[in-house]
Amino acid sequence: MKILIVIPAYNEEENIVKVYENIKKYDVDNRYDVIVINDGSKDNTLKLLKENDIPYIDLINNLGIGGAVQTGYKYAFSNGYDVAVQFDGDGQHSIENVKDIIKPIEEGKCNMVIGSRFVDKSSSKFKSTKIRRIGINIISFFIKLVTKKKIYDTTSGFRAIDRNLIKLFSRDYPVEYPEPVSTATILRKKYEVEEVPVKMNERENGVSSIRKWKNVYYMFNVILSILTVGMEDKR
Repeated sequence: MKILIVIPAYNEEENIVKVYENIKKYDVDNRYDVIVINDGSKDNTLKLLKENDIPYIDLINNLGIGGAVQTGYKYAFSNGYDVAVQFDGDGQHSIENVKDIIKPIEEGKCNMVIGSRFVDKSSSKFKSTKIRRIGINIISFFIKLVTKKKIYDTTSGFRAIDRNLIKLFSRDYPVEYPEPVSTATILRKKYEVEEVPVKMNERENGVSSIRKWKNVYYMFNVILSILTVGMEDKR
């Protein structure tokens, strides 16, 4: 199967080279292709991508995580990839787990696999902050309310999708709150989603895109967006 790792990156000058080198060091058989989506970075991310011969697409303006990831899916669809893996550019995801999240797709069991910190308590020592875990549980409740399926790590950006979803997401993908909203959307459309345990690391450098002052606003709007997904089928 043709497998593409999509790395959205915004101001990741301190992390992106190390992330790419870790992938290439692990992937000795060159099984994975990589594309970095430089999402209008204002630091030296683009310069480092060029200097280190890292494959990239440069977005002139910052589209946010949803727009950057969809760009990667458009690239995957145009180039005939069977599996696309979303992989953070900040070092939080472990390349060793990519084989685990693509395996259920390779076996034809599901359309999307989410790398989860919470389905196996021993898989990842880093579980995020307590306040974010509370938020994740609240989002999980509303996704189950709308879709009847429990998703534990609702905001995980470590996920793999098959060719069917590559095609779907290349055409239509949430710009805001993409992980929980896209998950709720495809579950409502009767696609199959699984979670597998993965190890996640704490960000070493840089700043997360979800800042503390945004948390209440984020929670309110992501819940509203999930409820809207549930209402769309009833129109």
